[in-house]
Amino acid sequence: MATILSAQSTDARVNLVTPDLFAAYPTPEALASASPERVEELIHSSGFFRAKTRSLMGMAQALVERFDGEVPSDMADLVTLPGVGRKTANVIRSVAFGLPGLPVDTHVGRIVRLLGLTEQTDPVKVEAQITGLLPPQDWGAFSLRLILHGRAVCVARRPRCEACILADICPSARVPVLAGPARRSGARAARPPGLRVRKA
Repeated sequence: MATILSAQSTDARVNLVTPDLFAAYPTPEALASASPERVEELIHSSGFFRAKTRSLMGMAQALVERFDGEVPSDMADLVTLPGVGRKTANVIRSVAFGLPGLPVDTHVGRIVRLLGLTEQTDPVKVEAQITGLLPPQDWGAFSLRLILHGRAVCVARRPRCEACILADICPSARVPVLAGPARRSGARAARPPGLRVRKA
């Protein structure tokens, strides 16, 4: 449920909404038979609450009718559930089941392009290309690291390249590459000619 709620919403907002939602509907059966108006009321602050209510209740009904109330682990089954696309399915596989899955959100897609690991913009194509570079057991952790890095350091509007541990290898870095000892000491170099800058 949380992954469906996260669309066009912040983690902080989802974390505020989910406790009451989970308490009210602890099982797929309970959510499948819920009052849409009550679900809308509980998730209203997450945005797009009517569409999310349809997805949540449709997902719960599909679980009850087709999967005996259990969340499936196969990608092919997960993406048949209302409100569940590849990103959400990969989150469920990697987090809930500990199975290979590489969720590609806006942070992941943006950072792998900045790092020069892909030129693809379609999340499915990004996933296919990046999974080819890593062993399956590392897919979920890699995605999570990029998401956290995108929130804390490589922020879209104001990237903190001077604090980035990947600046030495990032072709999009906005800081000069320093020698190892100088960089480790925190020294800043003068901007040299031909300074690498982020591509427009």
